[in-house]
Amino acid sequence: MLDASLPSLLDEDRPGRLGQFLGRLLGLAYKLTGTHRYDRFRLERVLGVPLVVLPTVANPKVLRTGAFFASRLDGRLISADATVLDLGTGSGVCALFAARHARRVVAVDINPAAVRCAAVNAWMNGLEQRIELRQGDLFAAVTGERFDLVLFNPPFLLGVPKDARDAAWRSHDGPGRFAAGLADHLEPRGAALLLLSSFGDACALYETELRARGFTLAVFARRKFVNETVTIVRATLDARVAAEAAHGA
Repeated sequence: MLDASLPSLLDEDRPGRLGQFLGRLLGLAYKLTGTHRYDRFRLERVLGVPLVVLPTVANPKVLRTGAFFASRLDGRLISADATVLDLGTGSGVCALFAARHARRVVAVDINPAAVRCAAVNAWMNGLEQRIELRQGDLFAAVTGERFDLVLFNPPFLLGVPKDARDAAWRSHDGPGRFAAGLADHLEPRGAALLLLSSFGDACALYETELRARGFTLAVFARRKFVNETVTIVRATLDARVAAEAAHGA
């Protein structure tokens, strides 16, 4: 449970009963139009950027969260000399938008199909020289490396994933492992942006685990949809803790 003195950043603007009802209607509309089949091959455009979505890879436009996250990645946030890590890159949409500004982007996903999908999208948008794709689980693929900015659109549900597609939605230990590894992969003045939702039982645990390890959390951006509220949380370490982490203390 969260410390009572530190209220959850996700408590604001949770959808009420009307929002939940409208969300169910929206889900029915998706099924009637075929839009719910987001894991089939599709060609999408996110804020004018073309990308393909391969089977088992989450569609950032249909699911909304990826497109919203990408829309907040600009030159005011990412400097020209910045290094960026995009965990759970999926289609690579956030890596694409980050690579427009950053010096270097490393994009990681546990799903081999997502790594292939993101590689195709990097090539299709002429960014293959600025995005390095790796397959791995969380920080396993970037051992010993540090970044100015870490991006993560995590699984919102607790549980063991049934398959590669379900790994985008479900993890039994994601909050703890992400929080435990984050400090070792941030530059001293670095930050992480974590996209959380009012939907899903894992989201509040990310807050709990990060705060328990000395991170300060703040709302970076928020978007209210019909059936959920999505919040991008900014996580930073204070200077002393960051310095200790950088020196392996």
